[in-house]
Amino acid sequence: MRVFKQFKELKMDVLKEVGNIGAGNAATALSHLLNKPIDMAVPKVQILRFEEVSDKVGGSEQVVVAIFLRVEGDAPGNLFFILSPKSAKSLLKRLAGIKVANDDSFNDMEMSALNEIGNILSGSYLSALADLTKLSMSPTVPSLAIDMAGAILSYGLLQYGEMGDDALLIDTTFLEGNHEVEGQFFLIPDPESFAIIFESLGVPTEND
Repeated sequence: MRVFKQFKELKMDVLKEVGNIGAGNAATALSHLLNKPIDMAVPKVQILRFEEVSDKVGGSEQVVVAIFLRVEGDAPGNLFFILSPKSAKSLLKRLAGIKVANDDSFNDMEMSALNEIGNILSGSYLSALADLTKLSMSPTVPSLAIDMAGAILSYGLLQYGEMGDDALLIDTTFLEGNHEVEGQFFLIPDPESFAIIFESLGVPTEND
């Protein structure tokens, strides 16, 4: 059974609510961390096949900045927050107030800041999903990598084992004054986890 074929309006409404609550939580947490107002645009949410994830970030050979971790608990899976190097630099400069070089390299301080921001964002979306479903879902310690998108996803497969067929994509846009910074959050549940998530919400996944 491929879950993405069975989504109807109710399922997408649930996922949009996860995106909205998670974005609100993340904006609040980042505002506290950076001691400045941070807003987030209403996120766009969609379901896509795992093999389409690379295409969404510019192709498998596109160099990206990725924070990734394993989700453990009742509905295990894998979680990635992916930015272009340009967006990552802008995020550090505009939001975190860090002076950055005008190239695609990142020093230890920049990597640490990106990891912390990605950790907050991922945790916010995961908490929103756990609160709505009443499922136990906890993140492992995140890792950060700068590499081609295909290599990062392949490493995730090697690190965490087989991933599910489907991914939840939440397009995330940070707003600070007139500046926007875009990133993409991908939750890739293990093969049976989508069904567990929706069953916990009373949303049917078969014969609907």
